[in-house]
Amino acid sequence: MVTTPETPVPASPTYPIERRCPFEPPADLARLRDTGPVPARLPSGQDAWLVARHADVRAVLGDGRRFSSDRGHPAFPRPFAEAPTQPIRPLSMIGMDGAEHTAARRLVVGEFTVRRAEAMRPRIQQIVDERIDAMLAAGGPVDLVEMLSLPVPSLVICELLGVPYADHDFFQRRSGMLLRRDVGGAARSTAMDELMSYLDGMIAAWEQDPGDDLIGRQIVRRREAGRYERDELVSLAALLLIAGHETTANMISLGILALLEHPDEAVALRADPSRTPLAVEEMLRYFTIVDSVTSRVTTEAVEIGERRIGPGEGVVALGLSANHDPASFEHPDELDLDRGARHHVAFGFGPHQCLGQNLARVELAVVFDTVLRRIPGLRLAGAVDELPYKDDASIYGIYRMPVEWAEPGCE
Repeated sequence: MVTTPETPVPASPTYPIERRCPFEPPADLARLRDTGPVPARLPSGQDAWLVARHADVRAVLGDGRRFSSDRGHPAFPRPFAEAPTQPIRPLSMIGMDGAEHTAARRLVVGEFTVRRAEAMRPRIQQIVDERIDAMLAAGGPVDLVEMLSLPVPSLVICELLGVPYADHDFFQRRSGMLLRRDVGGAARSTAMDELMSYLDGMIAAWEQDPGDDLIGRQIVRRREAGRYERDELVSLAALLLIAGHETTANMISLGILALLEHPDEAVALRADPSRTPLAVEEMLRYFTIVDSVTSRVTTEAVEIGERRIGPGEGVVALGLSANHDPASFEHPDELDLDRGARHHVAFGFGPHQCLGQNLARVELAVVFDTVLRRIPGLRLAGAVDELPYKDDASIYGIYRMPVEWAEPGCE
């Protein structure tokens, strides 16, 4: 660890920094923003710098030359106590840098444009309506996570990739294990191997007759480009399958919880759905469910926030802290659905910014609008502070969320 002499390093905080509840950012984040980057001991035993200010986080994530995404580097920050018992195959492009990353991203980015996402809106609406039909038919209380939050993005990403939704228990269980910090190294290795083997077998079969889905189109396109490798496509499919349902599912649960806890905002949004895109951006900023995966390792000595960090050192960019930085967002700890701030880093920033962000925005908007319109009497079936939050996972959210509803006219 290297610092300039005039800026002594403060005491190391613990990391990961747990959230006491989704509506109260940890107080340690404000202290980290005041002091600038500080070193912390990770559960893996590694030392890494925590970067907390919005400007500093964007500087780290936006600089792909001096901050590497190479997850095979020994100093790349790992939030898990136990290392995998065998090397885990990298999840495609998120571990690449520079020209290699640009070429890999260019092959698939056309599948996630705004136009493509909007073209999927009618089918997403149909999926959401079907899931809400099932909720209403079951009668309350029901688990919103099981009945709505998880099925919607899982169905969408399965149809986009061409993966059978009937297998959702298999891949949801394994992706959940990969994201939990309390799962041992051997179990995580097994989960990843099983998921990769599942996708490898599926893609091997598709090679004979590629369909008109993302994986089928990628087989054709990569063959035409003369760079088809099954392992690379398996890694891409795993990345999209995990990220495509876990992140959006957790945002659906937290977003609906926010609307239930802010009933005046929910009423206003129901009366004017044109405000929903702004509300989605604010919920993404406010909750910022991903922190640990936005890590880097320095390729040379750098200066960030008055600290000099040496080459080959780990850096964790704290997205939740950045998105609650008062230097960039007025009254950042208030949920303001009309804020309209799109410079948040909930989807990351720079060359590795989330590939599926346009699709996620459409899914969230459709879910929130439909829930407000079709279940105006929705409410928690319990206390908000008794919900099981994902304090043990790399992606924050809620494990279960019991809800019930009043019949129309009885709210």
